Amino acid sequence: MVLKRFLPAAGWLLVAALAAAQDPAEMAERREAMVRDQIQARGVKDERVLAAMRSVPRHLFVPPELVKAAYQDSPLPIGEGQTISQPYIVALMTELLDPRPDQRILEVGTGSGYQAAVLSGLSGEVFSIEIKEPLYRRSTETLKRLGFENVRTRLGDGYFGWPEQPAFDGIMITAAVDHVPPPLLAQLKDGGRIVLPLGNPYSVQSLVVVTRSGGQYKVRHVLGVLFVPLTGQALTPSQP
Repeated sequence: MVLKRFLPAAGWLLVAALAAAQDPAEMAERREAMVRDQIQARGVKDERVLAAMRSVPRHLFVPPELVKAAYQDSPLPIGEGQTISQPYIVALMTELLDPRPDQRILEVGTGSGYQAAVLSGLSGEVFSIEIKEPLYRRSTETLKRLGFENVRTRLGDGYFGWPEQPAFDGIMITAAVDHVPPPLLAQLKDGGRIVLPLGNPYSVQSLVVVTRSGGQYKVRHVLGVLFVPLTGQALTPSQP
């Protein structure tokens, strides 16, 4: 079957049909191998995170023709110039954020919805913002269809966060920025964390953890990464 590479929102209903044609046991085996060989082997140890990565069906969050590649050790294109992150990076960022069942998490950059789905089982509530309307519609439909009921999505510029909500226990930015957006710092609880790729959006960035404590912010650098740029207010007129 040949399908248009990036389908409109309604076309993403075909993802479920395509995935259903795959052997569920085979997909579970691929997820197990992904966790063992790509994630645990690189040092992610949190059993809650590992369980989430084993359970969330990554193949339902990629374009239909990439279902067979869903569990490989790399990011994949999802349309609109965006990607679904490499499984290891999804797991690592989740472990660094350390979400808890009683916590409220903000995600900036819903993309495919996969990271939000992983956070869903580890958090009380997940609020996710996507600036590109086709991705917003696809990810919202996918998350709802798969039953991730504690994830709320919004179409908008994530640079400004979700200001009408109470402060968040954790914030994850899934695209590169050269500074931590002040509105997001203001929406972080004392003791909370922001995990993000920080640095030149058009070069290699550093994955960092920003922790708020008593009005002060501590930054910890983890490793070098390469993310697509955060769009919207994060891009200044002088940038390409």
